[in-house]
Amino acid sequence: MNCMRRKLAVLSLMILSVATTVQADGDAAAGEAKAHTCLGCHGVKHYVNTYPSYHVPRIAGQHEQYLVAALAAYRAKTRSHPTMQANAALLSDEDIADIAAWFALQGASD
Repeated sequence: MNCMRRKLAVLSLMILSVATTVQADGDAAAGEAKAHTCLGCHGVKHYVNTYPSYHVPRIAGQHEQYLVAALAAYRAKTRSHPTMQANAALLSDEDIADIAAWFALQGASD
């Protein structure tokens, strides 16, 4: 197994282990109100931040459990991105589940 595949395997295991602590039973209606902070970056048309040095991923329509795992990993600081870690640190398990439920229902349209 090459180095990149090993890194991906480790990252996947880390995300899966964190995902077990937060369940994806969110309330999408509550998530809509809680997701406004997320829209500052993830709601930008064409998903590009105002600073052209990096690409902001599209999360509308993403799998709910993936979003839960990602936010939980940012909150636990096992997934690296200073802005996401700071935002996720303020979220409860319920907030994470609600936000993930709302974004999952948004579909892939921009």
